[in-house]
Amino acid sequence: MKNWVVSMILLFGLWLLLSADLAVPILIAGFIVVFLIVLLFSVRNPVFRDIKLGPKALAYIIIYPVVFLKALVMANFDVARRVLSPSLPIRPAIVEVRTILHSPIGRLMLANSITLTPGTLTVEIQGDSLFIHWIDASATDINGATESIVRGFEKYLEVIYG
Repeated sequence: MKNWVVSMILLFGLWLLLSADLAVPILIAGFIVVFLIVLLFSVRNPVFRDIKLGPKALAYIIIYPVVFLKALVMANFDVARRVLSPSLPIRPAIVEVRTILHSPIGRLMLANSITLTPGTLTVEIQGDSLFIHWIDASATDINGATESIVRGFEKYLEVIYG
């Protein structure tokens, strides 16, 4: 049921954004289309099964894009600084980090967040380990790399996905 509700809300929100019209016929057509899509695909693909819908999780769903955007901007400046100033050291390495996330969608969100942040790229996920290519591996041990790369995203994703 949760998968249906979250899918309906997200798809109807997308419909509203794309249609940019609040006329009643458009809203009714959107609701029917969204309902049919969810009816056909939601049973076989329970993507949102693991999402939590408590007040704290809903707040973190709103906060997480801001946290990600901040990390994205800071990483962009860091990589640009390294490109424009060749004397700055780069120490590329593939490091192993551990995650405390249990749900597949939570791990996927973490891996995508890491990959979309310049200077890091998720290479592989094996169990609770992620292997990350890091442009400036300041910490090569698991705990140090986990703290530097993962913890900023993980504390929010843990509340949202568990």
